[in-house]
Amino acid sequence: MTTESLEDKIQRHGNIADMLRNAPQGPYDYPMRNEYSNWRDEQLAWKQTSVLYDQSFHMTDIYFQGPDVKRLFSDLGINSFTNFGRNKAKQFVGCNYDGYVIGDAILFGFEDDEYSLVGRPVAPNWVAFMAETGDYDVKVTRDERAIDNKGTRLTFRYNLNGPATGRILEKAVGGPLPRIKFFNMAEFEIAGVPIRALNHTMAGLPGQEFTGLELMGPFDQADVVRQALLAAGKDFGLREGGGRSYPTTAVEGGWIPSPVPAIYTGEAMKPFRQWLPANGFEATASIGGSFYSDDIEDYYVTPWDLGYGHMVKFDHEFIGSTALEKLADQPHRRKVWLRWNKDDTAAVIVDSLFGSGDRPKYLDIPVSNYASAPHDKVLIGDELVGFSANAGYTMNIGGWGSMAMVDEKHAVDGAEVHIVLGEEGGGSAKPTVERHVQRSIRATLHTKPAG
Repeated sequence: MTTESLEDKIQRHGNIADMLRNAPQGPYDYPMRNEYSNWRDEQLAWKQTSVLYDQSFHMTDIYFQGPDVKRLFSDLGINSFTNFGRNKAKQFVGCNYDGYVIGDAILFGFEDDEYSLVGRPVAPNWVAFMAETGDYDVKVTRDERAIDNKGTRLTFRYNLNGPATGRILEKAVGGPLPRIKFFNMAEFEIAGVPIRALNHTMAGLPGQEFTGLELMGPFDQADVVRQALLAAGKDFGLREGGGRSYPTTAVEGGWIPSPVPAIYTGEAMKPFRQWLPANGFEATASIGGSFYSDDIEDYYVTPWDLGYGHMVKFDHEFIGSTALEKLADQPHRRKVWLRWNKDDTAAVIVDSLFGSGDRPKYLDIPVSNYASAPHDKVLIGDELVGFSANAGYTMNIGGWGSMAMVDEKHAVDGAEVHIVLGEEGGGSAKPTVERHVQRSIRATLHTKPAG
């Protein structure tokens, strides 16, 4: 029996945007305990003490090893790879041939000839496809996310964030930590287990080198390390974080986690669509929100839209580089933070739960996303100026916020915009969507994180 591909599914369905708008998939799945204490205190911990998240299960992790591994990533990534190698890391961003983003993920350089790409499945799948079908001497080893994996993972992955992180780790290690530059890794042991630690903190607190580290090690030793970290953190207020608070870190941190991958159109991308299965993430992901178009390309984004414009380096040729060179000097959208008006937000919550008749779309708490790729309209007056892409509530903000992509000329600190919440026509066929009417929520725009 021939396995149906994403391309087969698209041809069978017809309209791609309609297919994704009505796909049954809800928000991205985080297979972890919902709460260890409560999501409110877990959110506060990354600002006040430290929080420990187990990231071992929700991300696709694909290993690439061989003499051509650096050339492979250089051919596909907008990033420069001039100085990349052992114990280096970077946020890899891949584009299609027209310069639109396929996906992003974190790239780890374990050795000069062995990399690991970790994140939502799209970018790892794209690189694996190119490695397997292109002229590259690279071995591909897949370590699927738990939802697609009936076995165990190869590696555990713990994330510690908060001002007490350094002191907790020094106690767990039993001495001073090695100096780790931003997005570099170091090696040490915790409870006799070999660890690699990635520093992903741009700037620490006064007197501290970092406040965030990602720890990796052999999966069969995960609990040994976890217990050592919890014991070391007991006197420093360390909390374990669960699946309810975890995705809200992106609302504060500024990551737009799930743009629509620019893979569904174009003859050049057809081989990739034929390689992808009809039941994979790319084929079952859903679009949600108030922005409607029957043209899936209206949902595609550029690196500048996502705040990745500074990563585009034309020191090498890569897929999409010619197109991006033409786009570089043109107007772009800019990634911004939106802080929602408390009165408008409260009114939506009250009316959705206690109103009668037509009700607005319910806002789940603490994460308000109900589709894989949220896409709510952002307006100034009646003018569409961008899209709100990732929304939720955090205690550190003290209200609702979202990430958005807006036209550069409208990306002005303090500007008031309106977010259109909910879907046209009372909602789509997604099971996560109840019948509702659209509602407008005022929001204040910030070009930098605003607490």
